[in-house]
Amino acid sequence: MAKSLLFIPDISGFTQFIQSTEVEHSTHVIAELLEVLIKANTIDLKLAEIEGDALFFYKENEIVFQEQLLAQVDKMFTAFYSHLKLLEKNRICPCNACATAPNLQLKIIAHCGELQFITVQKNRKPFGQQVIEVHRLLKNHINSDNYVLISEALANGIGMPMDYKSHFFQFEQGKNTYDNQEIQYAYAIIETEKLQLSQLPNATKIQFERPPDLILEQELSYTPEAIFEIVTNYTYRHDWMEGVEKFIYDENEVTSGTTQK
Repeated sequence: MAKSLLFIPDISGFTQFIQSTEVEHSTHVIAELLEVLIKANTIDLKLAEIEGDALFFYKENEIVFQEQLLAQVDKMFTAFYSHLKLLEKNRICPCNACATAPNLQLKIIAHCGELQFITVQKNRKPFGQQVIEVHRLLKNHINSDNYVLISEALANGIGMPMDYKSHFFQFEQGKNTYDNQEIQYAYAIIETEKLQLSQLPNATKIQFERPPDLILEQELSYTPEAIFEIVTNYTYRHDWMEGVEKFIYDENEVTSGTTQK
C-alpha cells in the first residue's frame, strides 16, 4: 500500500484566546482563519476533520514532492498572517477578541504512512497508527508556537535532509518519545517578517457633495459599548426595524445578510 500524506495546520494560542476574550467574537475570528487556511490548500488535500482550532488534512496514497510541500506550508503561513494583518488594520470593534486576534500564531505538522479508514454514518475518515502519531506530534518540545514540523518518515519519503536550509526555512532536528516510542522530526521556526504578505488596499475616502436632507437625533440610555455591540453584531440586527422578525446571515461571515418579515 502506498504511503499517504497527513497534514495538520493548528492555530496556536486558541485556548487562551477563547478563555480571555468574548466568546461570540472569538468564534467569528477563528472561523474566518480556518476558512483562510482551507482556501490556501493548493496541493489537493482532503479535509478529514475540523478539530476546533485545527484542520486535519490528508492525501490518500500519495505524498507530494519536497518543493510542493514547502510551497504549501509557505502558502498557508502567508495566507494566515495576511488575514491577521487585515483584521488588525480594519478592526473597528474594541472587544478583547478582536483586539488580541493578531497575537494568534500557526503551527503545521506533516507526517506520512499507510492509512486505514473507518466509515461512520457514511463518513469515511482516516484511522489507525499514523493518525495517532501525527496528532501526538502536536505535543512536542519545540520552544515556539510558530513553526512547521516534518516527521522523519515524511522527510525521508520526499528526500529532504533533516537539516535542510533555504532563505525561508532553517530546519533543525528534534525528537520526542511517545508511549516508549521515539519519533524524530525536522522543524523550522517561521520568521513572519520573511513572509510575502498580501498588500492591504487603502481605504476609500468618501466625500458627500451636499449636506443631508434630514438629521435625526435621539438620546439613548445605553453605554457606548452596548450601542457599538448592537450596531456591529448581526445577532441584534432584527431589533433595528419594527416588524422585522428575523435577520438571516451566515454566522461565519460578518459582512452580509438579508431580512425577513
